Amino acid sequence: MAMTTVTQYQYLEPRPGSNYRQLFLKGRRIRAAIVFEAVHGPDPYTPEEFADEFDVPIEAVREALEYANHHLPLIEAERNREAADVHARGLDRPSRS
Repeated sequence: MAMTTVTQYQYLEPRPGSNYRQLFLKGRRIRAAIVFEAVHGPDPYTPEEFADEFDVPIEAVREALEYANHHLPLIEAERNREAADVHARGLDRPSRS
């Protein structure tokens, strides 16, 4: 019988009522994916810069990055769902004035 280990996070928590299944920084409206994209995106922050800019502990940034690395399929699925919703609502097209 295989045992499943549940990871306990010090700085991450689920957000009740959220449409996202990924975890958020505790007490903040910052998803783990936001941290990941800020550090690995086109104009990247260092983890230390992100911690300073958003006034969160560096350990929280590192924990969010580790979580995101281990949950990339979930994060990508949620990113794709969000992009599809934006497209379906026409929010990705210029408005007609």
